[in-house]
Amino acid sequence: MALRDEITAALKDAMKAGDKKRLSTLRLMQAAIKDKDINSRTEGHDSALTSDAGIMELFAKMVKQRQDSVAAYEQGGRPELAQAERDEIAVIQSFMPKQMSEEEAKAAVASVIAAVGATSVKDMGKVMAELKAKFAGQIDMGKAGGIVKSLLGS
Repeated sequence: MALRDEITAALKDAMKAGDKKRLSTLRLMQAAIKDKDINSRTEGHDSALTSDAGIMELFAKMVKQRQDSVAAYEQGGRPELAQAERDEIAVIQSFMPKQMSEEEAKAAVASVIAAVGATSVKDMGKVMAELKAKFAGQIDMGKAGGIVKSLLGS
């Protein structure tokens, strides 16, 4: 089942169950997907979200935004708002593949470096593009960049 269909089915289930928090987060997710579709059409090319990998990238950005919000709310002394953001993160991540651990990420980066034949930091773009293609949603690209630099000898 395609990811879009899974979200629609989950939305219907949340409506039937009366789970308002999950329902609102699922609606946010659908709205983000539709917004990305509309933006890509107005830019003159087909949807960037034709594959589940594109949707995973979008969800990873949504999770990152919410993690930043959690930090800001906790700093501002608003634990109830931070918890609401954590609840949204949990719903979004339920549609994403399991995140790689630090060791798994290092192994994945090392295998991609070997496959691409990267030898220096100059090849970082190729490595990052391949990581994005193979492991979208499974690896934090910010952390992956640091791992790539360390393995290629910055």
